[in-house]
Amino acid sequence: MKLKTQGFILLDVDVVALNNAGKSTTSNFDNAVATKKVFKNGRVYTYVSGQAWRYWWRDALQRNHDWILSPITRDNKIAFTSADPIKYPDDDMFGYMKAAKDVIVDEEGKPILKNGKEQTENVTVTRVSPLKNSVIVSVGSTRPAENWSSMARQEGDSVPYVKEEYSAIMKGMFSLDLEQAGTFSNYNKTGFKNLTEKLKEDALANGAIEIEDSYVKDSKGNAQKLVRLTKEVREKRIEDTLKALKTISGGAMQTNNMSDVTPKFIVLATTTTGNHPFSHIATSEGINSDKMYLNTEGIKEVLKDYKEQFLGIIFIGRRSGFLDDYSNSLKELESLGNEYPKVQIGSINETIDNYCEQLKQQLV
Repeated sequence: MKLKTQGFILLDVDVVALNNAGKSTTSNFDNAVATKKVFKNGRVYTYVSGQAWRYWWRDALQRNHDWILSPITRDNKIAFTSADPIKYPDDDMFGYMKAAKDVIVDEEGKPILKNGKEQTENVTVTRVSPLKNSVIVSVGSTRPAENWSSMARQEGDSVPYVKEEYSAIMKGMFSLDLEQAGTFSNYNKTGFKNLTEKLKEDALANGAIEIEDSYVKDSKGNAQKLVRLTKEVREKRIEDTLKALKTISGGAMQTNNMSDVTPKFIVLATTTTGNHPFSHIATSEGINSDKMYLNTEGIKEVLKDYKEQFLGIIFIGRRSGFLDDYSNSLKELESLGNEYPKVQIGSINETIDNYCEQLKQQLV
């Protein structure tokens, strides 16, 4: 069964510039920086790139969960990590691509030569990230304001600069492939070569096992083999990844525009498909589509329509002081009846912890 964690979050930020887009081309000031924004139906929506969110996520795992991140190598115009998901958990959870060749050595570790040249072998490996995420985008339209500042502590004229700032409720979603985490293919096929032969041998020698791939067959019709780490290792990597949301931090202009980017509202559920059902439970209303609206009727609809795809309890967390007007309607989700999956409402950290406890029973 292809189980996935589906997550949906809301952030509440004030006077921020979380992800900038370089020099502004519309400002009247020479030294002006624009924030990232997109346009939909003629309105402006500010956003944080998916890459930036992943950077914050990795950083939280390194700082707060003691992850040793995979070293990065820069080679001319390309860069790649060690591509060792056995040793480095971020290579496992965040994926990689490494196009490289290794020198072939003999039993004594000396390069094998042919016509005076070192012989090489292709060790290109790729891994699709088990953790996939959207951008974080404002739910309602925004009107970023230009804030004029200056550096004036030096002698002579002040040096002015301008940045765009905004306040918004922002939404993001992510999906974590629970079957793929800690599980690797080794087929000689683009996108399926996760491990070199050496890494595969090292993994199997240190407690990993081989399991059958239910979806890929060889030329004789036999199931291909996957390499899977121990349940304890997989469980910890998944749990750390989810619990990092409790302490995640980041964003541009933090010196003067610091903001809390931990979720103020979160939905966590396990599904048996890759479809993300919660993408439209937060929407906008008002003449300018600038007011956030939590669609609790939409949540009920999703719970009912996708009941057969949910496994276990759907956990919903809300920070007190945020969306208090929806407190009662959210609480009602806990008693919807047998036509709906069970829902549990709690605080943010409580919700993440309780979901992680449920996952321990769902992982095999």
